[in-house]
Amino acid sequence: MSNLEKYDKLFLSSFRVKPEDLPTLTYRGIPAWDSVGHMEFMSEMEETFKISLSTLDVLDFSSYEKGKEILAKYGVTL
Repeated sequence: MSNLEKYDKLFLSSFRVKPEDLPTLTYRGIPAWDSVGHMEFMSEMEETFKISLSTLDVLDFSSYEKGKEILAKYGVTL
């Protein structure tokens, strides 16, 4: 499974959205992506990609697209 597939799967399973929703998905854009959902998602992201996100990056992780930029900083190519 590619990193992009893993990334998409995390969003799909965590927030129960459709694949076509991913490009426009934003923090607080859906009820499931609230503050608690965000922290659980960040934890899953760290486990999946074997990284440790900085506090600033956790706070800056505000959308599906922004997440791709942040993961690139940690050497995760999607």
